[in-house]
Amino acid sequence: MTVLVKVMLKPGVLDPQGKAIADALHRLGYGAVSDVRAGKVFRIEVDADDPKAAREVCSQMAEKLLANPVIEDYELVLEAAGAEAGREAGALR
Repeated sequence: MTVLVKVMLKPGVLDPQGKAIADALHRLGYGAVSDVRAGKVFRIEVDADDPKAAREVCSQMAEKLLANPVIEDYELVLEAAGAEAGREAGALR
């Protein structure tokens, strides 16, 4: 089972990387961009048949290693079976 762990800075925490990206996008002519928040996504393959068990083990991973709970929040997303098939690099889904 595939679980995505999305890690983002908490609201109110300064994001210098996001600010730098927003500034660069403005210089490239994307003036409609009002804010950018940078984060991380981890795609984890878990040997579990039960979605609840997969979610629990990935939540533990996020709390212990993948996210800093002082400044970051995380979200877990279970991917449907076969979701990787047909995915193209750079494609928005």
